[in-house]
Amino acid sequence: MQITMETRPFATLETPALVSYVFEEDNPIQGAVAELDQAAGGALRKLAASGELTGKMLEMTLLHYVAGLAPQRLLLVGAGKREKFGTPELRKVAGAALRHLKARKVDRLAFLPRENDRSAAAVQASTEGLLIANFESDKYKTEKKNSKPVEAADLTGFDEAGRTAVESAIERGRILAESQNFARDLVNEPSNRLTPRMLAERAEAMAREAGLAVAILDQRGIAELNMGALLAVAQGSAEPPRLIVITYTPAPSRPGAPVLGLVGKAITFDTGGISIKPAADMEKMKYDMAGGATMLAVMRVLAQLKPAVKVIAVIPATENMPGGRAQKPGDVQIALSGKSVEVINTDAEGRLVLADGLAYARQLGCTHLVDAATLTGAIVVALSGVNVGVFGSDPAFTERLLASARAAGEKMWPMPLDDEYREMIKSTIADIRNISTSKGGGASTAAAFLKEFSGDTPWVHLDIAGTAWLDEAKPWIASGASGVGVRTLVDFVMNFDSGGPTGK
Repeated sequence: MQITMETRPFATLETPALVSYVFEEDNPIQGAVAELDQAAGGALRKLAASGELTGKMLEMTLLHYVAGLAPQRLLLVGAGKREKFGTPELRKVAGAALRHLKARKVDRLAFLPRENDRSAAAVQASTEGLLIANFESDKYKTEKKNSKPVEAADLTGFDEAGRTAVESAIERGRILAESQNFARDLVNEPSNRLTPRMLAERAEAMAREAGLAVAILDQRGIAELNMGALLAVAQGSAEPPRLIVITYTPAPSRPGAPVLGLVGKAITFDTGGISIKPAADMEKMKYDMAGGATMLAVMRVLAQLKPAVKVIAVIPATENMPGGRAQKPGDVQIALSGKSVEVINTDAEGRLVLADGLAYARQLGCTHLVDAATLTGAIVVALSGVNVGVFGSDPAFTERLLASARAAGEKMWPMPLDDEYREMIKSTIADIRNISTSKGGGASTAAAFLKEFSGDTPWVHLDIAGTAWLDEAKPWIASGASGVGVRTLVDFVMNFDSGGPTGK
């Protein structure tokens, strides 16, 4: 979808649809909406007086061929309470408007941000909302309900003097949204159409197109590195594993500067292995590579935005299958770091592949680490599908990431990582075991396991199990993969070097 800046008076635009939004207040007809109302001869004020136009969040009021307005349709979206409205809500309003009109076969629209929402951040959020909303998850349907995308959108209400700043914000929003959709497309793929080898091929193609350095290690290369934890998970599958390593190096490169490692879990299908999952909902386990997809999308953005910090993405990719060669409960595996792991439950495989991914990132020279993974059902119990669970070894480093989440409009919540959780994963025959000896606290004990492999490196773990997949569509986004974490991590990287080696 093409998004452009429009400077002509919005009431005179010859467009299939003009969109703006109203707040839930005594007089919702104010500012730019009051200008529309004046052109329409007071029609909007009459709707508000009748109680039909209330401003409640995402309430849709669609008018056709309003006298005095050139647009064929006028859509007013409820924006809720003005004091609670910010860029996250603006992103949702723009997205919900597009999906509402798209379902009615509108192929072009003009979006009018309100008078206080024309900053660079607001323009970027509007752009992101429109592009994220235009993505559909019906790739393999032969009859597609919303198959025809919206072809173009104009952001209107701007002056020519601000063109450079607005167009720059549109471009940044486009880069972020298209990369988030790139991740969503990967996560939505069925596992027979995205094996570890296929994921590696797509990652390599993206990296080469973006101008990033890329290395793909096959099973032999993984074995030569002594990645016993990753190989243990992979050994039950007929599909061989891959280790994807993508590097962004800034110009100029500074010797001794911090290096950020992004490690993403990429289990392209998770049956649970010998500790097999229940059949119900197992088809969703194609999304168990969402952490890896997130990191690939972030690298795609960084290649275009060019931050000042070197970033290395390490993405271990495999299936977790219950084949005749699969690891068994009670097996002991030796990870890349040299630590021995007693495998109690083969369905706790994500932490095994991440263990080797984190250790390898450190070997490559990463001084700071962030991982993302659909790791535990326990985080869903704790936070539902609302917040990403955030665990960290360094308070300042962790808080910096949480600040980026707030700036990006993604909900994340700090979770505990006390020493007691480390005690719960002690093994009697190995260094650690892959699940806790105690009931409860599963997300924290999983994070405690990962912490063993980050060493003294500042590290943050994002458990996205509850937020990476939407069973049902929201008004502003299709069902399926959400692409959560991309905006937060991009903000984090772009500001990483501004405050010293911990990114404060």
